[in-house]
Amino acid sequence: MNANIFRRLHGSAGLIGQVFAILLLAMVLEFGVSALLYERASQFSVRDDEARRLAEHLIIARKLVDEKPPAARPALARELTTSRYEIRWAPGLPPPPASADLDPMYHQIVGWEPDLARAGLRMNLSSAARRASTAGGVQLSDGSWLHFRTRQAIHMRDQVIERVLLAMIPAAVLILMGGLLVRRTLLPLRRLALAADRVGSGSDRDEAVPEIGPSEVRRVTGAFNRMHARIYRLIEDRTQALAAVGHDLRTPLARLRLRADQIADSGIRASIEADVEEMSAMVASLLAYLGGEDEVEPRAMTDLAVLCATLCDDMSDRGRDGSYDGPAHLELPLRRITIKRAMVNLVENALQYGDKVFLSLAQESDRIVLSVEDDGPGIPEASLVRVLDPFVRLDVARGRDTIGLGLGLAIVAKAVAEHDGVFTLTNRPQGGLRAEIVLPTGNGGPA
Repeated sequence: MNANIFRRLHGSAGLIGQVFAILLLAMVLEFGVSALLYERASQFSVRDDEARRLAEHLIIARKLVDEKPPAARPALARELTTSRYEIRWAPGLPPPPASADLDPMYHQIVGWEPDLARAGLRMNLSSAARRASTAGGVQLSDGSWLHFRTRQAIHMRDQVIERVLLAMIPAAVLILMGGLLVRRTLLPLRRLALAADRVGSGSDRDEAVPEIGPSEVRRVTGAFNRMHARIYRLIEDRTQALAAVGHDLRTPLARLRLRADQIADSGIRASIEADVEEMSAMVASLLAYLGGEDEVEPRAMTDLAVLCATLCDDMSDRGRDGSYDGPAHLELPLRRITIKRAMVNLVENALQYGDKVFLSLAQESDRIVLSVEDDGPGIPEASLVRVLDPFVRLDVARGRDTIGLGLGLAIVAKAVAEHDGVFTLTNRPQGGLRAEIVLPTGNGGPA
């Protein structure tokens, strides 16, 4: 379970985040362990110094009090009390038994003054409000006891946390500086990722990624730039070939039209003209889908509502049933020819399979929704995604013969993607197909 969590965190964190986490872990361990070791060594030195002072004070106090008569001992004990040690003489009150926790300190004290061991030195802990003090007593020659207690805490345990926190301040500063430096070092990778995302959008044809940063990153960037150049050389060669083929095909098609007009038999003439029109539509759709990379159409403010209304008027002029529901004006920064070709393809597709076409346009908070619906047979649910692929035709499913290469919906999907939009197909509950284009709002709005 813990391993799975670690793998998920490792996978979700970016390279900068992972390096930052490594730096953080290393600095925390280094400064934390150093602070604890320093505190440990400091406690040992404090204990050794305290043991020596306490041993000296007890041996002197015992000698002085033992030489005085019992009546003078209480006053002398008070005089021997200092800011560090409290001394008290109690003739019939022995101190509590020795505490095992103070055995190391006991051995340090008797190591300094062995006479205290022979005097029956007892030591125990006396705690109050997080302060641990030492108490105990030594026996005098007449059997009475000289009690003592340290007035200052020997073990300052709270200093451990304080010292760790103080040590973490420079650690945090170093981590922040390290993170900024790592981020700057990995900035070329971010530029490379952004450039990779732009490949194919047409906006980065002549844009090369600067080859800067560490040697490994420079090598990757150089390889990407060379790949980028090869891809666009292939695209340019393909586009030129398509343009040549399109030009060469249009010429014989035009001659076929002229020769078909000279055929006396109207039936044969109509069949030939239909074949010529089909071939022309195939060439036009192929060039529309595969061409156009050389010169990317710039965006301009386009009234999408007027474009929808114009398409409906064209359907009416052709004697077809088309309606539009939406605002009178809705301007967006669009590639006008590209988006118009997509809408024409959707309308023609709806007219091919249905008798009525419904166009609707609506603006929501952050998006524009354009839909084209028909009352045709629709598309099987299993094929709603596959039909967007190029060269896919579902004539059997749609129930009629069609012309073209199956590129109409693929051209729409490509045009919508160029506008950072989303294109989906769904079947209407009442029958027919709904083609929906969702575009980001941009700078436009309804008028």
